[in-house]
Amino acid sequence: MSNREYPLYTIKNNCMDCYKCVRHCPVKAIKIEDNSAMIVPDLCIACGTCYKVCPAKAKQTRNDLPRAKHLLQSGKDVYISLAPSWITEFEGLEEGQIIAAIRRLGIKGVGETALGAQEVSCNIADILEKINKSDNPEDKKRLLISTACPAAVEYIRKYLPEKAAALIAVHSPLLSHCRLLKEKFGQDIEIIFVGPCIAKKLEADNHPELLSLSLSFADLRQWFKDENINPAEIKPSVFDKFVLEKATDGTAYPIEGGMIETLRPYEQSKKAYLMQVSGVANLRRELQDLDISTLDRPVFVEALACLGGCVSGPCTSNKKNGLEKRLDILKQTSFPEEIKDRKPFVDISEQFPQEAVEEETYDEASIRKVLIRIGKYTIEDELNCGGCGYDTCRNFAKALLAGKAEPEMCVSHMKHQAQRKANALLRCIPSPIVIANSDLRILEYNDKFVETFWKDEEHADIYEKEDLRGADLRDFLDFTNLFAASLELEQDIHREHVRQDDKLFDVVVFNIDKKQIVGGIIGDVTNMEMKKEQIAAKAKEVIHKNLATVQQIACTLGEHMAETEVLLRSIAKDFSSEETGHNHDVTIRTNSNKREY
Repeated sequence: MSNREYPLYTIKNNCMDCYKCVRHCPVKAIKIEDNSAMIVPDLCIACGTCYKVCPAKAKQTRNDLPRAKHLLQSGKDVYISLAPSWITEFEGLEEGQIIAAIRRLGIKGVGETALGAQEVSCNIADILEKINKSDNPEDKKRLLISTACPAAVEYIRKYLPEKAAALIAVHSPLLSHCRLLKEKFGQDIEIIFVGPCIAKKLEADNHPELLSLSLSFADLRQWFKDENINPAEIKPSVFDKFVLEKATDGTAYPIEGGMIETLRPYEQSKKAYLMQVSGVANLRRELQDLDISTLDRPVFVEALACLGGCVSGPCTSNKKNGLEKRLDILKQTSFPEEIKDRKPFVDISEQFPQEAVEEETYDEASIRKVLIRIGKYTIEDELNCGGCGYDTCRNFAKALLAGKAEPEMCVSHMKHQAQRKANALLRCIPSPIVIANSDLRILEYNDKFVETFWKDEEHADIYEKEDLRGADLRDFLDFTNLFAASLELEQDIHREHVRQDDKLFDVVVFNIDKKQIVGGIIGDVTNMEMKKEQIAAKAKEVIHKNLATVQQIACTLGEHMAETEVLLRSIAKDFSSEETGHNHDVTIRTNSNKREY
């Protein structure tokens, strides 16, 4: 079954790697895959614990509301089996108002799941009567476990398979109610359950011949919203009543101990021990090591996966405490003092074979190898803190071997690894590094910081050179204003050429935790600047020499130009003397003057 087909699934993009679902899942049916906590259907019991505790809403229930609307469009008669816990969920609504609102959706009729509960109690009373009349002494030591809660049934079949034979061979109240409805209105009707339980979706998947689908109270609210129906504004008519008949004592089923209260009026129950256990962890603790051979009479156990009963189911929104919810239910319940004439109406028998989850075993060498991988070298290293979601480090190691977990889930291991990496970086970076808190008290630093800024004459009487944690950063740096500004502005700051004493620094200050922790990398650029000055001086010297050379060249060129001019004038003069007999005016132009002869 794919992730989306199962009643519960994970939206991978919403998963925040908090492992809260792993910590709270009673059967550890979570596999970490691509950094997301995915549900493993074969291991899951659909109790909905992960759905309730997920802070990121990454765990979601399968949306069957579109299917419900499609059923109505098909033209078939559709009936609703309404869980009795609607009383606490739709607080303030009258019975007629909720029925009328549902009927306005197009539903043919609304029945109480509590009627199916009464059918279950009646069948259990018959089973107890047969045990009481039996001559077999072994029957007097029988353990009987209720099958009203599908999540509890799934848990026992998968994780307490040796107790699966004790599951009472009758349908749940919901499936019993479905049989009653089909017996009355025909086998071709469609039935939708509305209640607080996710595991009821499993019942719909496993018994499509009885139950078409299961919706939550939230789904029903959404359906009302889609159709613009406000139940509180409806004035019910005489036709807005539960079909078949109104339930009496069966209304108590959604509270812890309610099922037992419906059995007490039966005479048969007086020769049996009646007990209640709610919560998967409690079921494990109470049933796992129970020795049936020590029983002296039949023991009936009302088994519920949710603490407090169905009124505390995963799909409830009422934030009242459990006691108030139970009182609200009991106020609507009618308990007869004695029941004599009630007999089963329909056959609700069902078998619950074990479906044991095969847990792979691992040798000690393999477990130890994995423990070393996550930094657990000795027994003392095994903190068993539960941060990974598993109660012990060894169970976490087994989950790693099974491919259900990742090493990064170990909080202590990741913390130590991060610390080692940070320390390695602090040691290896050649520049001074310091990390301080909002009070500018030193949290971490490296040796280069001490080497650069420690002054025996100033610090020796105040601090120990071996450990400066907690020291005031202002006692070492003159430019702590950069650290304060970074904390205040919540941004990184870079300053070049920060002077302290006779040194020059390049400083980068960065935020680690907003307004809480700040760090700084301080590069000593004194020698680099000195080299720059030396290079500049050399450049100036070369420039001066070049200028002198240019000037010398210019002087030489000037002398040559003067000699050239003298020579040309001499030639012109000689030429003029030879031409005196021609009576022509001769104009001689030089670069300096124009003369006429």
